[in-house]
This record gives sequence, structure tokens and C-alpha cells, in this order.
Amino acid sequence: MRVTGAVLLVLLAVSVSPAAAAANKEHLQLMAEIRMLQEQQQQLQGLIGALQDVLKTVTTKLDDQAAVARKGMADQTLAVNNIGDNVRVLREKTDETNVRISSMGQELDALRQAIASQPPPQAGITQPGGVPGVPDPSAPAGTSSPPATVLTPSNVGISPQRMYEASYDDYTTGRFDLAIQGFQNFIATFPKLPQAGDAQYNIGMSYFSLGKWPEAKTAFEKVINDYPQQSERVSDAYYKLGGTYEQLKQFDEAKKAYDTVVQKYPNTKSYALANQALQRLTRR
Repeated sequence: MRVTGAVLLVLLAVSVSPAAAAANKEHLQLMAEIRMLQEQQQQLQGLIGALQDVLKTVTTKLDDQAAVARKGMADQTLAVNNIGDNVRVLREKTDETNVRISSMGQELDALRQAIASQPPPQAGITQPGGVPGVPDPSAPAGTSSPPATVLTPSNVGISPQRMYEASYDDYTTGRFDLAIQGFQNFIATFPKLPQAGDAQYNIGMSYFSLGKWPEAKTAFEKVINDYPQQSERVSDAYYKLGGTYEQLKQFDEAKKAYDTVVQKYPNTKSYALANQALQRLTRR
């Protein structure tokens, strides 16, 4: 029995050894693969760290380039703004020059008109002695020679710009009677200048400020009838005409004046005011 048990143990050991050996081999292979994976993971971590360093470097360079680009854009914007300011200054100077040239041209026209309106000068009377005003020695005693005509310089006309500005100064400082007289003289002297329409409108505004409603009504109607080409000024005149009619208690006529602005002059400054006034009168 003892011999049989020993044999059985030997046979069992022989039968188990190949399986254990195979399992041990697989275990060793798995351990080798795990070590390889660990080594690859370490390599990947190293590559990731290197990529992160490169990414930081690239990001820093991009930030530097962006800062340079922003600075360049700011410098260009400043340069463009400076150019715009210079162009604006040049335009203002050009406008001032054009105004001066226009004013000089108006003054020349005024001088021409003044000179043309003067009567022709009378020539000085030359005495027989050949010198004006000097008696002829050969003339008989007691004979007096006619006196020589003295030539005085003719009065020159004032420029349209100065005449208008003087009247407008009276208007803005509340000297409405003087302003009315000045604007009337301006229109009589320079009826074809573009400022004539403004002068007539300011006459109406002066009467309006003085509370002289019939005179203001007539003045505004004159703007509408005499200067129809000046749409901005005509729309203002219609609007103020409506206000004048309201002061005269003629509300239907006031509505017509306001409605004319709304219907015919929608792109003017008086449009919104006239529209509000029309709605206000409609709710009465």
C-alpha cells in the first residue's frame, strides 16, 4: 500500500508539472508585456511633456506677435486719426479761405455797383491861364473867373457780408427794430444774393419776437413766395407761419401751414416740430 501511494504521488506530480510550467510561462510573458507597456507609458509621458514645452513656447511667441500686432494697429489707428485731424484742419482752412474769397468777391461787386451808381464826375474848369482855379493875368480888371469845381471821392458801398452781419448782430442782441431795417436795406441792395432769403426770414422772426403778428405773417409769406428754391428756409417759414396763425387764433390756417411742412418737407429740421404742433392742434 505504501508503494502504491508513492507511485500515485509521482504520477500526480508528473501530470501537474507541465500545467504549472505553462502557467508560469504565461505569467512571465504577461510581466514582460506589462514592463514594456510601462516603458512605453513613460516614453509617452516624456513626449507629452516635450509637446507641452513646445506648446508653451509657441503660445508665448503667438502672444508676443499678437502684442506686436496690437501695437501696430494702435499706431496705425493713431496715424489715421492724425491724418483725419489734419484733413479736417485743412478743410476748415479751405472753407475759411473760400469764405474770404467769396466775401472779397462780394465786396468787389458792391464796389462795382456803387461806382456804377455814381453820376459821372464833372471835369474841373480850366481857366484861360491853363491852371485850374488860377485867374488869367490877361483878364480885364474886375473880372472874376468862375471857381474851379472841386472833385471829392465818391462814397463806396459796404460789402454784403458786413451789411448782413451787422443786421444779424442787431437781431441776436434783441435790437429787432434795427435788425428789421438793416435786413430790409440788405434785400433792397442785394436782392439776388442767397442770403436775401435768410434776411427776409429774420425780418419775420424779428416781428415774431416783437409780437407783431400781422407783420410777421406777411414777412414769412414773403419768404415762401419770393424764395421757393430755398427749401430749408421755406420749411422754417411755414413752421413759424403756423405759430403766427396760432397767435392770431386762426387755428385752421395754422394746421394748413404745419401740414405743408409735414407733406412737402419731410427731410428738413422743421419737420418734427411741425408734426408735433399739428398733432397738438388736432387733439384740441
